[in-house]
Formats: sequence, C-alpha cells, structure tokens
Amino acid sequence: METNTIKKIARIALGGMLVFAGVSHLTFARKDFQAQVPDWVPLEKDDTVVYSGLAEIGLGSSLILANEANEEMIGKIAAAFFVTVFPGNISQYINRRSAFGLDTDEKRFARLFFQPLLVYWVWKSTAK
Repeated sequence: METNTIKKIARIALGGMLVFAGVSHLTFARKDFQAQVPDWVPLEKDDTVVYSGLAEIGLGSSLILANEANEEMIGKIAAAFFVTVFPGNISQYINRRSAFGLDTDEKRFARLFFQPLLVYWVWKSTAK
C-alpha cells in the first residue's frame, strides 16, 4: 500500500476516534471525563468536559476532512491539544480517580504512556 494512503487512513482513523471521544464527552462518558479534570482548572468540571468534547469533535472532523494543504497545520493543532490535556491524565493518576476502567494506580500510570503515542500518531499521519 502506498505511504500516502496509509497516512490518510491513519489520519482519518484518528479523526474518527477524536469525534467519538468528543461525542462521549457530551453524552455517556461525561462523568468519567470529569475525573480527569485537574482541580486547578478555573472552570466547572462539567464545563471543561463539554468544551474539550466540542474541541475534540472539531479537531476530529478537521482531521477527517483535511485537504493536503491544511493537514499538517491541523495535525500540529491536534498534537498541541493532546499535550494540553495531558495534565488531566496526570491529575487522574496523582489523585487516584477511577474512570474508564482505570481503577488501580498501575492502570492509571500505564495510561500516561498513551498520550505521547497519540502525539506521535497525529504527527506521522499529517507531517509532510
């Protein structure tokens, strides 16, 4: 399979995952996402979950619909988003908040390693 085709499939798959995650922020997983919001965030936890869910839907849709001229910039924005929300994963680990089946320190710690993988995924699927 051609490299550009693989990159496009990877980009669209990541975009679909972001749209799904964003919809879940607004619906069935809202409480779980609240467990990831650090206490220092100056907004209500539910508002933070809603805003981040809308951002994920927008980013995911942008990744899916990106044309070649814009995909690299959209990828950089998505990577920055993944870095920006990483403190929520750290907060969940430090504060021992169970959500998404992450009900042990070991599971919450292991989750920390997935965020860099998402940054790598978006970078590899959108970089020129």
